[in-house]
Amino acid sequence: MQRLSGLDASFLYLETPSQVLHVCGLLVLDGSTVPGGYTFAKLLAKLDERVRLIPAFRRKLHNPVWNLGHPVWIEDEDFDLDHHVHRIGVPAPGDRAELAELCAHIAGQQLDRARPLWQLYVIEGLADGRIAVLLKMHHASVDGVSGASLITALAGLEPDAPAPVTEQPGNPAAPSALDLLRSGAGTVVRRPAEVARLLPDLLGLVPRWLGKALRGKGMPVPFTAPRTSLNGTITGHRSVAFAQLDLDEVKEVKNAFGVTVNDVVLALVAGALREFLEARGELPADPLVATVPVSIHDRTERDHGSNKVSAFFASLPTHLPDPAARVFFLAEANRLSKDHHYDIDADMLQDWAQFSAATAFGLAVRAYSALRLAEKHPVVHNLVVSNVPGPPMPLYFLGARITGFYPLGPVFHGAGLNVTVLSNAGKVHVGLLGARELTRDLWPLADALPDALDQLLKAAG
Repeated sequence: MQRLSGLDASFLYLETPSQVLHVCGLLVLDGSTVPGGYTFAKLLAKLDERVRLIPAFRRKLHNPVWNLGHPVWIEDEDFDLDHHVHRIGVPAPGDRAELAELCAHIAGQQLDRARPLWQLYVIEGLADGRIAVLLKMHHASVDGVSGASLITALAGLEPDAPAPVTEQPGNPAAPSALDLLRSGAGTVVRRPAEVARLLPDLLGLVPRWLGKALRGKGMPVPFTAPRTSLNGTITGHRSVAFAQLDLDEVKEVKNAFGVTVNDVVLALVAGALREFLEARGELPADPLVATVPVSIHDRTERDHGSNKVSAFFASLPTHLPDPAARVFFLAEANRLSKDHHYDIDADMLQDWAQFSAATAFGLAVRAYSALRLAEKHPVVHNLVVSNVPGPPMPLYFLGARITGFYPLGPVFHGAGLNVTVLSNAGKVHVGLLGARELTRDLWPLADALPDALDQLLKAAG
């Protein structure tokens, strides 16, 4: 029986029509590299071949009323690729604005939980003759790293690369009612002992963690972020934009200042946000606070579940006008935040997430939205900024060369902007997704990113 981890299941329990919790990947493809030329039929045939080799694309949720634990994954015996792949055309004139608007509409729609939790849209009619693909997968089934890995598994290093060899175990069939009831009951019975085991570590951590934060020796304290128009109650409407930067130029800044690539990425985001908020007349006097997801794939001792992530809070120095000062600020702030973050056991979030309850979480998030509480308490954090490592080599998605690889993460009540960065083949691809009523047009923010990089290159000398 392949049961979801508590963290995986939490993304199901916290989802509503306004707070949709899937992740998207927008791929821009050069169809001229496809051997024999691109056709939709050819792409569909190659996709069918690969999907049948990767079990993650054929599993669906199983959660009958007698299940006392989190849902389980089972094989979809009626799997039909036609339910998941859609061929659509971008409206004329087919420029980036029309593509982004179409992706924003798709990103705001919930996935059908009766089927495997993914959809793929092949988008034709772009002005430059290229093709776009938008892959949407629920966060219950992937995190940023595993999502990028699945896209890589569908791709190859050459246009005519063979289908990947996978050793992943297949998805199990639906368990019997007795097996599911017995497993769920065992989980419930063990919970008091699990709480007793985990509680001492948590009680010992909280005063140490808060003490370090309040002394300014760690990451920012939640609920201390300045309020902006990005921080309110969200709806299901989305806004999308994207940008592409040169990785060598990012590394040039990194080497000049003696910092990390992540420091430079956050400095770029801070510089672009400063320009974006200043143009809207709402640049706060204090730094913004970003939640930065962190992969723990290399640190976790748990082999269960799809999401292996933790997170830390980072100060974004949007209040500093000098680009060099923003880099030095971030280098020191990130060092303290990472040290502070490592005080927490890598598996603590996953361990406590096991106690998440569907009914309680669902009622809480609906009440939170209906009462618009995000606008009534101090701001927890302003936005999410994620840096996902991508493959360094060029990739061919079902024969077509990938020229754009833009990740689009979810947004939440109280934090209506997600900036996700992925590097691939010498480029840095930045995907921006926002709650439309809060962020409005995101292209000014996307276009501010190359300006922010130029400022850093000048500051680097």
